[in-house]
Amino acid sequence: MTFNWLLVLFLAPLVGAAVVMLLPRSNPTLAKQVGIGFSLLTFLITIAAALKFDASMAADFQLGFSYSWIPSFGVNFAMGLDGIALVLVALSTCLVPVVLLAGWDDADGARGSVKGYVALILVLEAAMIGVFAATDVFLFYVFFEAMLVPVYFLIGRYGGPRRNYAAVKFLLYSLFGGLLMLASLIGLYVVSAEQLGTGTFDFTALAGLTIDPDTQKWLFVGFFIAFAIKAPLVPFHTWLPDAAAESTPGTAVLLVGVLDKVGTFGMLRYCLELFPEASTWATPLVIALAVIGIIYGALLAIGQQDIKRLIAYTSVSHFGFIALGIFVMTSRGQSGSALYMVNHGFSTAALFLIGGFLISRRGSRLIDDFGGVQKVAPVLAGTFLVAGLSSLALPGLSSFVSEFLVLQGTFERYPWIGVVATLGIVLAALYILLMYQRTMTGEPPEIVKERVGDLRGREVVAIAPLLVVIVALGFYPKPVLDVINPAVDRVMIAVDATDPAPLVAPVAEGAQP
Repeated sequence: MTFNWLLVLFLAPLVGAAVVMLLPRSNPTLAKQVGIGFSLLTFLITIAAALKFDASMAADFQLGFSYSWIPSFGVNFAMGLDGIALVLVALSTCLVPVVLLAGWDDADGARGSVKGYVALILVLEAAMIGVFAATDVFLFYVFFEAMLVPVYFLIGRYGGPRRNYAAVKFLLYSLFGGLLMLASLIGLYVVSAEQLGTGTFDFTALAGLTIDPDTQKWLFVGFFIAFAIKAPLVPFHTWLPDAAAESTPGTAVLLVGVLDKVGTFGMLRYCLELFPEASTWATPLVIALAVIGIIYGALLAIGQQDIKRLIAYTSVSHFGFIALGIFVMTSRGQSGSALYMVNHGFSTAALFLIGGFLISRRGSRLIDDFGGVQKVAPVLAGTFLVAGLSSLALPGLSSFVSEFLVLQGTFERYPWIGVVATLGIVLAALYILLMYQRTMTGEPPEIVKERVGDLRGREVVAIAPLLVVIVALGFYPKPVLDVINPAVDRVMIAVDATDPAPLVAPVAEGAQP
């Protein structure tokens, strides 16, 4: 029997969660250590799987497997990876050990047990791997909904004062979107049964169907609203600030850094490839919502007084960029969006974790309760600045490359839309630099001098990998783009889209300009 790296990758965190739950409740330190150990093992397996992945292969999915699950309905437990899924799985498995290490004390003193907190994060990790790797659309839906359970408990049992409100709001929004997707999923199954003779949920088979344009539009709407809620895209975003603000910093990292990417990943993978004509039909509306999100999210971020809510609203703006790149239907725009999902995950993770260190020291989330932190904690202030500059897409840091590609792809087809979207960059500089000025510069008040100390060794070890990736991908994104681009080419073919011809013809080599 052939050893399957992807199956082992999926099972590793589930085994880890089971082991953690069998540990004695009286030894929370052991639960944390075992959780970090299994998360590191999962990351190492991801590296091994990535080394087996060949971006030059013509196959749609690699490292795949399929087992019959519900044969009477044509449902298989099937997984496989293309380039986009691979980089998002790698993002997920990289962030989990960082979250567990950085949030070492997050669950101490909470209503739930420490081992329960660690186990929920490992279960969530398995669900994140499953949702990106699923090649059976029904299995994708199962993981799409299954992720809600650990996140609901991570917010509701380990979050802030308004955790119950935030958890229920998150759950209701997500369940509403999931029900719409389920209705479209059933419709897709019926269409496949009519055309193939037997209903199927196999993604490759469904992507090859010829669906009536009106039917496509109805099915597209069900999938798209579910993904727009998850992303979140304006006007479906209102659950995010509450959920992020009331979560522990580690939960906020996984929620905004990874789970929300399921929405934009779903748009790119499922909406465009399964419903290409409907995606073209919906393009003007989606682009309008994306641009509104870019500007609206940035303006709301500027006016925030709560550090975590500010970071959450910056993500609303960033997800507008990602959705814009997907629906401008250019290869540069879609490659930039896929890369943006990865880069946003790392920069937002750094912001939330360092912001969490600040909040835990001072005991307040309000920006006005800080000031002068760089004088008492220069390393903390420096890392916060690097994370913030990455979020505003400073050249040399990772987000710049992806944002540049999205805007370049937008200008190729919609120049005026590109002009308006570029305003988001200016606003990003405002909300990041104003937050840094208000929290880090000036003379520190006495309470900041007393309570806010510099980063400890464990915190430095947790944050350092994020900053290394932010700088490395800022200077050399080619390895990630080489993995992403073949999958983007497949999406462009599926929607029958080609890049616009350049406005100025290139000069032939050796010819006079």
